[in-house]
Amino acid sequence: MSTEWTVRAISRAMLPVLLVLTLVEVGSGLVLGSFEAQLLEYPTLLALVPVTIGTAGNLGSILAARLSTAFHLGTLSFDPRDETLAGNAVATLALAVSIFPVVGIGAWGLTALASGVRLAPETVVAISLTSGIALAVLAVGVTLTVTYVAYRFRLDPDDVVIPIVTNTCDVLGVVVLFATVQLLL
Repeated sequence: MSTEWTVRAISRAMLPVLLVLTLVEVGSGLVLGSFEAQLLEYPTLLALVPVTIGTAGNLGSILAARLSTAFHLGTLSFDPRDETLAGNAVATLALAVSIFPVVGIGAWGLTALASGVRLAPETVVAISLTSGIALAVLAVGVTLTVTYVAYRFRLDPDDVVIPIVTNTCDVLGVVVLFATVQLLL
């Protein structure tokens, strides 16, 4: 792994990544814009969007930080039987199962206070939990893949993994949330 920690080295590694991620975020905005009518019809969904994508990005970032630390300590292998790898992936999924119902209830409650609610709380929780579990699985996959790719290209995972994971989770969050809405509404 490269141990060169200069502004130039970090910029050389990150600039292409950030340019691609900027285009990915534009795509996320376009996808979100295509669901404008549904968001206006169901304000609770509008409240779910930033919290869902933010929470998915946070789960991926937590996992990325843990894997990066294990990698730097030399305790991480990319063997599917690696207990550190599996334990962190399972912990990420457990966090999703525990936090996304709270996200759903919170979005429903805030919308009820602010503008009235058109969706039942159990529907909002089901949407939040289903999309949250799907996003957690995707976040684990993306995080493991990007961490491995960083390792193979001799990049510091601390520099590249979290920006890629959070931006990817933004796009996936919008797509998964609205796919879930299409299935459950």
